[in-house]
Amino acid sequence: MTGVRRIKLGSQGLEVSAQGLGCNGMSAFYGAPKPEPEMIKLIHHAIKSGVTFLDTSDFYGPKTNEILLGKRLLKGGARENVELGTKFGIKYEGDAMVIRGDPTYVRAACEASLQRLGVDCIDLYYQHRIDSRLPIEITMGELKKLVEEGKIKYIGLSEASASTIRRAHVVYPLTAIQLEWSLWSRDVEEEIIPTCRELGIGIVAYSPLGRGFLSSGPKLIEKLEDSDIRKCMPRFQPNNLEYNKILYERVNEMAKKKGCTPAQLSLAWIHHQGNDVVPIPRTTKIENLEENIGTLFIKLTPEEMDELESIASSISIKRARNIASMLTYRDIETPLLSSWSA
Repeated sequence: MTGVRRIKLGSQGLEVSAQGLGCNGMSAFYGAPKPEPEMIKLIHHAIKSGVTFLDTSDFYGPKTNEILLGKRLLKGGARENVELGTKFGIKYEGDAMVIRGDPTYVRAACEASLQRLGVDCIDLYYQHRIDSRLPIEITMGELKKLVEEGKIKYIGLSEASASTIRRAHVVYPLTAIQLEWSLWSRDVEEEIIPTCRELGIGIVAYSPLGRGFLSSGPKLIEKLEDSDIRKCMPRFQPNNLEYNKILYERVNEMAKKKGCTPAQLSLAWIHHQGNDVVPIPRTTKIENLEENIGTLFIKLTPEEMDELESIASSISIKRARNIASMLTYRDIETPLLSSWSA
C-alpha cells in the first residue's frame, strides 16, 4: 500500500489529499465531545498517513472543534503539511440558530477562526449555509476582500443551490462546494454536480457513509448516545429505518463478495465518481480512519459500479436527510437570490 494520493480540488490551484477527515464528531452532534488527547492523536495519525485535508467549522462545538485543531497545528508544527477548511455562517443567538452572511459578520467570523486555529491564513473558507436575507453577491464580495488581504486562500460554499453557485462564481471563482453525497443521499446529482463540473468547481462530499448507516446499518441506532443528533433525524426513526435497511443489506451483501466492508464499498463508490470529488468521512477512531484510507486502494469495475447504481436507484430512501433546523440547499433558495442585480 502506497501513500494517500493527492488531487487538484477545483481549478483555482488548491491541492489536497484525495480523502479528507471530517472533524465535527470529535466535538459536537454525535454524542459527548471525545477526549482531547485521543482526538489529537487521531489527527496526528491522519496527517502522518497522508490524510491532510482537515474539515471543521466555527459551528462545531460551537468553536471548540476549531480550538482542538488549533492546538494540534500549533503544538505539532503541522501547519505546512495541512490543507485546512473551515466554515462560517451559522451561529446561536440564545437557543435560536441563525444564518448570517453580511459583510461585518463574515469578517468578524474569519478573524475569530484565524485566532482559534492559530493560523495566519485559512486554506479553504466556506459559507456553511446561505443567508437568504441578502444576495449571495454581498457575502462573496467580502470573501473576495479576505482573499485579497491574504486571510483566506480559496472560497467555498456549503449546501448551496445551482443558481446560487452560478451567481457566487461570477463575483469570485469558487474552489469547492461542500454537499452531502452518498449512496443514500443523491439529490445533488440532478443539478448541483453538473453545475460544479461545468464551472470547474471541486466537490467535497460530507457524510459519504450516510452518517454511519452505510457502515453499520440499522444496528447503529442501538449504540447512539442520547445526545447524538442522529436520534432526531428522520431517516433513523424506527419505521423509516426498517425500510431503509434494505439498502444497507444489499450493499453489505455485495461488499462480502468484494472482500471489503460495506463502508469501504460505499466510500469507493464516491471515489469512483470522478477526480474532482473529495469525500471527508467523519470518524473519531483510528481503526475507522485506517479502514477509510484502505478504500483508496479498492478498484471498482464498470460492472460493479453498475450494480451499485442498480441497488441505489431501486430503493427510495424514506424521509429527509437532515433535521428541519439544519437547512439544506432546497430550503434556502428564495426569490431574492434571483431578483437582485448588481
